[in-house]
Amino acid sequence: MKTQRLDFLSYPHRRKNILTGEWILVSPQRTERPWRGEVSASKEETIQAYEPDCYLCPGNKRANGEINPQYESTFVFTNDFSALIEETPTHEVHRSDLLTARSEKGICRVVNFSPRHDVTLAEMNESDIENVIAVWQDEFRSLSSHRGVKYVQIFENKGTMMGNSNPHPHCQIWAQESIPMGAKKELRCFVQYFSKKKRSLLADYLTLELKLKERLVFENGSFVVVVPFWAVWPYETLIISKRKIATILQLSEKEKKDFANALRVLSIKYDNLFQTSFPYSAGLHQAPTDGKQHNEWHFHMHFYPPLLRSAAIKKFMVGYEMLAEPQRDILPETSAKTLRELAEVHFKASPVKSR
Repeated sequence: MKTQRLDFLSYPHRRKNILTGEWILVSPQRTERPWRGEVSASKEETIQAYEPDCYLCPGNKRANGEINPQYESTFVFTNDFSALIEETPTHEVHRSDLLTARSEKGICRVVNFSPRHDVTLAEMNESDIENVIAVWQDEFRSLSSHRGVKYVQIFENKGTMMGNSNPHPHCQIWAQESIPMGAKKELRCFVQYFSKKKRSLLADYLTLELKLKERLVFENGSFVVVVPFWAVWPYETLIISKRKIATILQLSEKEKKDFANALRVLSIKYDNLFQTSFPYSAGLHQAPTDGKQHNEWHFHMHFYPPLLRSAAIKKFMVGYEMLAEPQRDILPETSAKTLRELAEVHFKASPVKSR
């Protein structure tokens, strides 16, 4: 049977995620289908700089009864409802190789980005975002030094659509004694590529993306933002360091400033897309803290935003996505072009001053 050159812009095809080894189905022809789904308008709430009922605002009482200090920059504390507990007893269960479980110890921290209740990364000054990055470095250094901690995951859930119960700008840090599955998949792919090529998988991928410029969203001296070739979410992005580093502890002062710049610009572009405070789940992927060198690892940060057609219409992971594999309609190249062409000035046009 004679094969023909496929027009990826018009026909369904599968793309491989080089970070996990998994595949995604892309169906660009479906963007022409009529939409009869949810069409509700977005509802932007008015948020004050200080909320007396917010358990994250300065001076307020938290859920466990403790009083927050009158902090003026960032504020870090151990999560009052931690998913992981450091004092968890060690125990394993194995029954006929069919029922297996083991205890998991860990520490969960919360990082408030700002004392202001009404700002996000998109509305913060870059110097304030640098302070957040410095706190991430401090927490990573501290948590990774704990005996038994093999992985430290820094992540942010932004917006009620992503399950965030409090709009006060904050993120979480979970440190645990196992390497979680997401990081473990990437570790395997990083190791396989490095063992074969003696180069960084993401460094080579970045070289290709910078040459093609088809999925490029933003670039500065130290970081590149792309919609990855294998993106699942409509406006998913990846921030990749130009220099191969394993963790944020290796950032130079220039790189820290550039990282803050990339975070702010990307956050602004997201907000500008549908003129709303854009929801997402985002997280840093750094090398495991298991005592090994990990020369194969390349620092990067994922952004997984759910919005599809408007501030209220999201992509649902249902049916085929849950039972078979991820699928998307809008081409990653189209999403990248849309984000790339958006302004780098927030649509509210009212820069927030440092407090």
